[in-house]
Amino acid sequence: MPTKYWIVVVSKDHLARGVEGGFMQANHGKEGPLKKLTAGDWVIFYSPKQTYGGHEPLQSFTAIGQVSDDKIYQHKMANDFIPYRRNVEFYKCEETPIKPLITDLAFIENKKAWGYKFRFGFFEITGHDFKLIRSAMIKGEPIHTKHI
Repeated sequence: MPTKYWIVVVSKDHLARGVEGGFMQANHGKEGPLKKLTAGDWVIFYSPKQTYGGHEPLQSFTAIGQVSDDKIYQHKMANDFIPYRRNVEFYKCEETPIKPLITDLAFIENKKAWGYKFRFGFFEITGHDFKLIRSAMIKGEPIHTKHI
């Protein structure tokens, strides 16, 4: 199966937990988006804000990683919140503002309303767009391979 490329929208503070633990969640822990991923797919994380529920904008790509395996599993975070997760091997990267890249990104069809696409929270992008974002972000080898 060919490699696919994805964008996940998540606040920077929530993303930090995933990077630390070597996992990702999407769309508030829903299983559906994670079923679209296969081992070897690449995921770029976009953070519109610094904190979930906060108002401080960030509008940057904040992490990049590769799906490690084909396991989807649940993790209890609270009695009423047991989100689905996938293992991801994250790479050292630099936080990259989106604005300088907007004109060159094909997935942003309306350059004036560029934020609209991110409202979906999870979507596939082309290899061209992936390479453009990755070249602005990635600076080395995986930071860890910690998996559940």
